[in-house]
Amino acid sequence: MNRTLLWRGLLILAVAVICVALAYPPKEKINLGLDLQGGMHLVLQVHTEDALRAETDTDMARLIDLGKDKGAPGLQGRRTGDRQFVITAPTPEARDAASELVSKYLPRWQVKRQDETLVFTMSDTATAEVRTSAVNQAKQTIDNRINAYGVTEPVIQAASGNRIVVQLPGVDDADRVRKLIKSTAFLEFRIVRVPKGGGGMPSREELLAALGGSVPPDLEILEGDQRDRETQAVTGKYYYAVEKRRTVTGRDLSNARPGQGQFGQPIVEFTLKPAGADAFGELTGKNVGSGLAIVLDGRVVSAPVVNSRISDRGQIEGGFTAKSAQDLSTVLRSGALPASITYLEERTVGPSLGRDAIRDGLRAGLLGTLLVMLAMVAYYHLSGINAILALVLNVLILFGGMGMFHSTLTLPGIAGVILTIGMAVDANVLVFERIREEMRAGRTVRSSIDLGFERAFTSIIDTHVTTVISALFLFQFGTGPIKGFAVTLIIGLIASIFTAVFVSRWLFDLVLSRRRVQKLSIGAEA
Repeated sequence: MNRTLLWRGLLILAVAVICVALAYPPKEKINLGLDLQGGMHLVLQVHTEDALRAETDTDMARLIDLGKDKGAPGLQGRRTGDRQFVITAPTPEARDAASELVSKYLPRWQVKRQDETLVFTMSDTATAEVRTSAVNQAKQTIDNRINAYGVTEPVIQAASGNRIVVQLPGVDDADRVRKLIKSTAFLEFRIVRVPKGGGGMPSREELLAALGGSVPPDLEILEGDQRDRETQAVTGKYYYAVEKRRTVTGRDLSNARPGQGQFGQPIVEFTLKPAGADAFGELTGKNVGSGLAIVLDGRVVSAPVVNSRISDRGQIEGGFTAKSAQDLSTVLRSGALPASITYLEERTVGPSLGRDAIRDGLRAGLLGTLLVMLAMVAYYHLSGINAILALVLNVLILFGGMGMFHSTLTLPGIAGVILTIGMAVDANVLVFERIREEMRAGRTVRSSIDLGFERAFTSIIDTHVTTVISALFLFQFGTGPIKGFAVTLIIGLIASIFTAVFVSRWLFDLVLSRRRVQKLSIGAEA
């Protein structure tokens, strides 16, 4: 055996050993998709109108604050639509100054004078940007929450119509995941004005009476749950009059984690970013003795009394269980959803259905492979053994590649494996037929093999590269199962080029190097 042949053989052996190491054990290296191991498939609708309203409120408040420092004091605002608000100015000069402020600081708003008011409407371009941003932010937030939950290889993709497709393989607690995804988890810290101590009042009417019959414009009424001190069971409701001003929110959090309270009950501990800590310290320092409402998704979860200035850390108590405290910590760390969502579609795939799919898929794959092997041996005789060995290595490289990238195997992915086998055999058929043509033309065995591989190479590259390009488009634009098909097909086709051109040729050269071959066993000659 010459040196070149030896090094080629060692390279093939090294590839085989590496692929075995990458693929073993397959249960740990290759993940199963939703259709094989069961799980949840969700289609979510993002209500981008919520994000538009939030942007409108934010810009309206910013304009009023700018007016105080830029020559337009006394501005008052009122939102009149999802992307529209009205500003009332005390003087014509203040109205003119407000218009100039908008053109300079808030260019995405269009201004129209209407009597003594200014009507602001968000431009169509800005509206589209806010909607797109809300969907992308919701997708990222859901992705963060699912990753923290521990789902292996989730698929979370934005779709048309402000929708998000979520596929979660292996999930067995559907209710918990549903709540984890949908929870807005918008956290706010607000000062309680009535009652002064922050304890809450048992009825809205009693609270209104304490306010003098009406709610002041700078306050709003929020409700929270009244709980039993020992069992933490909900026994009623409390009502609070809190400031509308949101000085510190969940965006100022740097971390949140579950913990234990003074009496061993589950709580959520949080720390604030430096800027949030300064604002929180100023807020609590000015309101010692008042209640501090911890508001989550518009409801007061607790309202402790501020006994002293608090800076960068605190606790949230609200009758949590250990699991709910863990989930709240997760959603607070991942951030609040920019808009509410609803479920348009939900499908649960049971693990028994996945086992049936695996069994049927493997059965079809093994039966198809066996029939292909028998056909190759029957038609190409001993040269068919060459194709079979190359085919085995092809499948080994395929699973080694999937193991290296920790790819997800789906039911369409199994179809991709079977298609790869067909493409690999097709490549061998092209080579063998070219060799037979050269032998029928009277050339020697070695010359026929050389020319057969040389002339089939272009066709093999052409078919494989075009199919790989198609698979890349499927991977780029397809959803989870389609991506699984594309991944297996791409890896398998790259392996097919290697085995059909390099490995198969080495096997022929190995046979020729061992003895003087006058006739090649490659089927009947035409």
